[in-house]
Amino acid sequence: MLLLGDYHTHTKYSRHGHGKGTVLENASVASNKGLKQIAISDHGFNHMFYGVRRREIPQVREDIWNAKEVTGVDVLLGVEANLISSDGAIDVKIEDLEYLDILLMGFHNLVRMDSNKDFFKINIANMLSGVFAPSKELINRNTTAFLKALDKYPIDIITHLNYGCPVDTLAVAKLAKEKGTYVELNGKRINFTEQEIVTMASEGVNFIINSDAHSPDRVGECNHALNLIYKLGIPLSQVANIDKLPTFHKTRSKH
Repeated sequence: MLLLGDYHTHTKYSRHGHGKGTVLENASVASNKGLKQIAISDHGFNHMFYGVRRREIPQVREDIWNAKEVTGVDVLLGVEANLISSDGAIDVKIEDLEYLDILLMGFHNLVRMDSNKDFFKINIANMLSGVFAPSKELINRNTTAFLKALDKYPIDIITHLNYGCPVDTLAVAKLAKEKGTYVELNGKRINFTEQEIVTMASEGVNFIINSDAHSPDRVGECNHALNLIYKLGIPLSQVANIDKLPTFHKTRSKH
């Protein structure tokens, strides 16, 4: 059972010290650990503290070309986009997709939202749900936002589902399957139950294992997720990056 790719890694382009290393350092660690492919997926443009800047994307691409040449690892350019409205908008524009190889999306706080209304209905409401039990209304609102985002954008990976933003996990996972989107089993945190993973697998949902590395030494470190796959008997055919490499929306469209 070999992990061949890691598609959720951060670099110094996740600003203010949130990401610690360079693209080359991430790729070098990946090479040393036997990975064939990684993605650089720094935080989306609307994150107020950690977001990559649009003007830096050409430099990230140049760093990727260099890292591929030096290490032999196939390095993809991605962004971990942020949900920014209850209507499913994210902080990646359609024109941005031309420059990206892969699109990830998850929920984060401290993000510039589409409106003040969305700031209170999503950011503040979800922050409070960490203190008080989330209401059914909040879960429904969050779920609807994720479903609308999956409908609007060619999202390749939903990152750390349920983290900071409780949803109807199975509803999101079912639409992800329909849209050709992978549900991430995060190497740092998994915010749904083992029974939910088993149920998703029985529905044919496809998973991807990622480290969510914020420093180069963490690239490829996914033991918690790997152990769950083994423990729960999840079919390896439904795990996109074990013993094989995944396909994403852009690569599928070329065939």
